[in-house]
This record gives sequence, structure tokens and C-alpha cells, in this order.
Amino acid sequence: MSKSFTALGVSVPVVEALSRLKITKPFAIQALVLPDALAGVDVLAASPTGSGKTLAFGIPMIERTEASGQPSALVLVPTRELASQIVEELQPLARSRGLWVAACYGGTSVTGQAKNARRSDVVVATPGRLNDLLERKLISLDAIRVLVLDEADRMLDMGFRPQVDRIVREIPENRQTLLFSATLDGSVADLARAYTVKASRFTTGAQTETVRGDVGHEFVAVTSEDKIEQLAGQLRRERGLALVFVRTKYGADKLARKLDRLHKVRAAVLHGNMSQNARERSLAQFGSGRVTTLIATDVAARGLDVDDITHVINFDPPRTADDYTHRVGRTGRAGRSGIGVTLVLPEQRLDVSKLAGTLGHTHAFAASGIETPAPRRASGQPHRRRRR
Repeated sequence: MSKSFTALGVSVPVVEALSRLKITKPFAIQALVLPDALAGVDVLAASPTGSGKTLAFGIPMIERTEASGQPSALVLVPTRELASQIVEELQPLARSRGLWVAACYGGTSVTGQAKNARRSDVVVATPGRLNDLLERKLISLDAIRVLVLDEADRMLDMGFRPQVDRIVREIPENRQTLLFSATLDGSVADLARAYTVKASRFTTGAQTETVRGDVGHEFVAVTSEDKIEQLAGQLRRERGLALVFVRTKYGADKLARKLDRLHKVRAAVLHGNMSQNARERSLAQFGSGRVTTLIATDVAARGLDVDDITHVINFDPPRTADDYTHRVGRTGRAGRSGIGVTLVLPEQRLDVSKLAGTLGHTHAFAASGIETPAPRRASGQPHRRRRR
């Protein structure tokens, strides 16, 4: 039997705040991390989206932060959507201890954000915007005692290492560091060695925060001529909300226009080149169901948490198995069933078949009837002569 929050060392005000949110039992990653994190030990945690990691670092961070009217705890995240989500999740807990939480991310007023951040106890920020505030001398990190790096692997993938290094140099060495990532290998391991001291290491593979439903996987052969028609057909299926992934910001806008003009399908768009107001408007339309199709890029959809998504459609196939898992993981939430559909052009068949094999979806790919070409021989590789 798992321990209660109280048994793990969480204070009465925070336990009561959790209870008001209908959170009464710790998730796996929380039960693992909380004892050491509450004790002030550095922590490295490998935990996927949907595993309860926000509270795993949020609870100890809030417990170990005192109201002082200046930033004492900092959470670095890769995207503004994730920053907004974390602030929303932590505010009720922070209020229970008299703390203020502020977000810092691009697309909104620099001076307004700086003013809020300077007088808040907890700051949740993207590296680019926080680095901008530091260069303008609009914020000080001298009082930071707890540093959280959330989705560290994604921050590195997005090229934020120089900004993160710059930010960490402004933070006192005498601090606690909590690093959360989908993986703790490779460049994330280098980051961990640079920023943590004698850190406890924890890993949880299962998504436990949200009860997972059955998720099916389909692969559909398309051509460049009928690809949008095929997508429109998928969107005409009986469904709830549909999340359509594309690779580029330009592609998202172009696809939304074509769906509207050619097939009378209205879609909201979410990508990194939009103003914050436009992004929040798209998320509000989609989350409320006023618009049932959202076209998004990978980076923009990071942290998106909407229970009613029944279809994830890869208009552009993902490049990696991790990207596929992240995308399709947006459906089948809260016990509902869902489906992941990948549209495959002729020139993509070999790569997608390999991806399906890596993910364990070989049977689903075979059931599609898509024929894959033989792997091409590397240039310059000689033909082997058959022995007679």
C-alpha cells in the first residue's frame, strides 16, 4: 500500500489544498521523489508526461520556499504552454502557504512579466524569456534556493543549453536542484553532472496520473494529391476532439486554410510563431469543444492536456519513436479510448515501417496493406556475386 501525502512528510496546509483538488493518493513518481526532495536532496527523475511529475517537484519546492516577496524558487521549462500549465497546477498549493507564483515566457509584455516575477516567490519560466530579463537587469536570481529543470531533454533538443547555463550562473551554488526528464542519458546526463550534487536518482516508466484507455494505431497510405482529402475523411469519422500534427509552422497555417476552403472543416492552429493571445484563444476553442480540430507542431503541443481528444492524426509522420509516443499519448486519457492515425506518403513508407517496428506496432502497419520498398544499398557498396 502506498503511503499518504502526510506520511511522506507533506504539511497539513498543502495536504488540504491537494484534497480540495480531489488529489488524495500520491502517484508513483511522487511517492518515490518526495522524501528526498522534501529533505533538500538534489533529485534526478526520469518520468514521462502524465506521470504526476509536476506535483513531484512542485510539492517539495513549495514546502521548502518561504514567502519573501522575491523569487526564491525557479522552474525552467521548454515552452510557454507548459509554463502556463504548471502555474495553474501549482497556484492552489502555493496559496495554501501564502506564496505567489508567476510565469515568464515570450509573446507578452516584458516589463509586465518582470514586475510580476520580481515580487513573486516562485517563477516558472522559459529559458529564452528569463535570459532576456536577466540581460535587461529586470530580475535577480540571487535569492533562488530551489531550481527545477522540467523536461530537460526537450530543452536540450530545442537548443536551450546556452541560455540555461547563463541562467544557472546567476543562481547561488548553495541550492537544491530537481531535474526531471523523459531520459537521464546522453546530454541530459551531462547536464545533471554539471548542475547537481550527490543527487538521488529515480525512474518510473508508467503513466499513472491519468488512467489510460485503449489506444489503437492505424497507418494509411496516401499520395501528395489525395493527402488532404484523406485527412478530411479521417476528420469526418465519428469522434471527439482531433489533434493533427504537422512538422512546420507554415504547414500548420496552410493546412488549416485548405481544410476550411476545400472541405469546410474549421480548425484551430497552435505553433510557436503565434502571439500568446492567439495561442490561448486556440487552446480555449479546442479545449471547450467549440472547435473540434487542432493543428499543431510538436513544440507547441508539448504539455497539452485535454481529456476529450479521441483522435491524434500524424499528417506529417513523426521523426522519432519518442515523438510518436508523445503525440499519440495525447489521446486515450482519463480511461477513454483513442486512436493514432499516421498518413504515409510513398517515399515515407520505409521510414514509417521501421518506426512502427520500433514502437511494437508492426502488426498494425502490416494490417494497413502498405508495401515497403527494399532498403536501398548504400552508395558505392558493391554488388555481391552469387556463387555458382
